[in-house]
Amino acid sequence: MSDMRQAIEGRLKSLNLTAFAFTDESHLHIGHAGNKGGGHYAVLAVSPEFAGVSRLNRQRMIKNLLQDLFSDGLIHALSIKAQTPEEYAQS
Repeated sequence: MSDMRQAIEGRLKSLNLTAFAFTDESHLHIGHAGNKGGGHYAVLAVSPEFAGVSRLNRQRMIKNLLQDLFSDGLIHALSIKAQTPEEYAQS
């Protein structure tokens, strides 16, 4: 398991995740303009905490928990898919 996966998943524990997926997409962005370091990642987070919360606010919840990784330059870009367990079961 990668260090970044552990760092992200650990920070999201307070969301009581029922499923989590992590993809490192950094290799797809090598040499892109504006890429000054930090990785490009995609996460799927499934949590009952997202019930009744808009898609935008779900993403904000996740980004707030990962703020230090953004501030320290460890994450340059993050694609987020945040679902309730019911939404996940239907996908």
